[in-house]
This record gives sequence, structure tokens and C-alpha cells, in this order.
Amino acid sequence: MTIHVTDTTWTLLDGSRYRPIRVRPEDLPAIVRLLADDPLGSTREGGDMGAYERAFQEIAADPHQFLTAVRNDAGDVVGTMQLTVIPGLSRGGTRRLQIESVRVSSTLRGQGLGERMFAWAETVALDSGCSLLQLTTDTSRPDAHRFYERLGYRSSHVGFKKQLQNPGPASQLY
Repeated sequence: MTIHVTDTTWTLLDGSRYRPIRVRPEDLPAIVRLLADDPLGSTREGGDMGAYERAFQEIAADPHQFLTAVRNDAGDVVGTMQLTVIPGLSRGGTRRLQIESVRVSSTLRGQGLGERMFAWAETVALDSGCSLLQLTTDTSRPDAHRFYERLGYRSSHVGFKKQLQNPGPASQLY
């Protein structure tokens, strides 16, 4: 089953309108700017757009992925999130929606757009047959932790990452 997304538009209290859509290749520079638009992202994002273009092609080809661009009425990309449906054997065969790379333009933070994005992601999860939402967040982002907790997410696991050196070319697992 692929990710099921319906067309929607959100209106915030100030009357501004936003629409989540699938990222297009021409959106990549704006998405990378959003990823770099915070203290942590500014240390690890940017540079070779070719790497982002290759990653985008792989994400776009996977029916279990939805890379989101949130656009305002002027057509500007002001938010992003990557949604991935993960079928699993644990928890009785639970399908989960993984939420990654969440960013809202620094000029719009605190105005409710992030909340709308997460409410929409929950609808996408339910419409895609998922019964669990999950995300990871860097330990250096206490404001994000408070935001997620306010939305009902609970810190339930400890995650580990290991940076690999000199990876080979991407290939299929199967």
C-alpha cells in the first residue's frame, strides 16, 4: 500500500493559507534552505546539490515515501516534512508512519503551521493504514521536544546513530 494523501489547504488564524504538496525537483533549493535554517541544520546542510538531487530521485520513486513541500498562497515553500510508511512485524504487524526532516520557515515558527502539518501527517497515517506515528529528533533541540510533547508524542525510546565512512553506491536490498 502506498501513502494516501488527499488535497487540502490550511488557513491559520491570521487568514494566511498553506497547502502541502509533493516536492517537485525545482523545489529542492528551497527545501535545502529550510533544512539549513536552524542552528543544527546550518552545520550539516547545503553544498553539493547533486547529492540532494540523487536522494530526491530515490525518495520520489518509492511509493512508501511522501516528501512534502508546504506552500503559501504566493507559491513559496515555507515548510517541509518527509513521511515514510514502514510495514512491520512488531506490535502485531503494525504499520507506522515515520516523520523526518520537519522544518517550518523561521519567519513562521510559533504561528500554528507546524501544528497543522502534524495534524495532516496524522490524517495521512490513518488514511494509509498506519496505527503508529513515530519520529526522531536530535537531543540538541529542546524546543522541538516540547513542541512534540505538546502534540501528544512521548519520548519512549533511546535512539543511536553511527556515521559511516566511504559508503558505496546505493543498491537495492532485494
